[in-house]
Amino acid sequence: MKLPRYELKSEKSLMVFEFVSEGVKGEIPKLIKFSETNVPEVYNLAFGDKIGLTNEIDDFAISNNGDSEKVLATVVASVIAFTEKYPNWWVYATGSTKSRTRLYQIGISKYVDEIRKSFEIYGLLNGDWKVFRKGINYESFLVKRK
Repeated sequence: MKLPRYELKSEKSLMVFEFVSEGVKGEIPKLIKFSETNVPEVYNLAFGDKIGLTNEIDDFAISNNGDSEKVLATVVASVIAFTEKYPNWWVYATGSTKSRTRLYQIGISKYVDEIRKSFEIYGLLNGDWKVFRKGINYESFLVKRK
């Protein structure tokens, strides 16, 4: 995927990434975090506006900065970097709201053929993980490098 994206900054472990969204509302610092879940080798992807000088995320903030595709491409770049370093780990993602989960699904659907070249991708539907297919509204997503 050769989409425009923002420059990412990260520490050595690649568990936390930062970048700055630049758009109609100015510069908005963003944060991406990968954290352990209660399932071995499954890491949660958290994403949103960076809260002040902390390493905390506001994942309910609505930036409307006019750069959503570039922001999503940047988040994808963090997943690529994270899974290059940790190829046996799964990444779990869901939106903080149903509409955000739907936005992520639209992005995945748009590029699913390219994503499948490097990743296994699943969607959660009624408590079961299914191979991701376009046109189905999933509750969350799970990806792993092939």
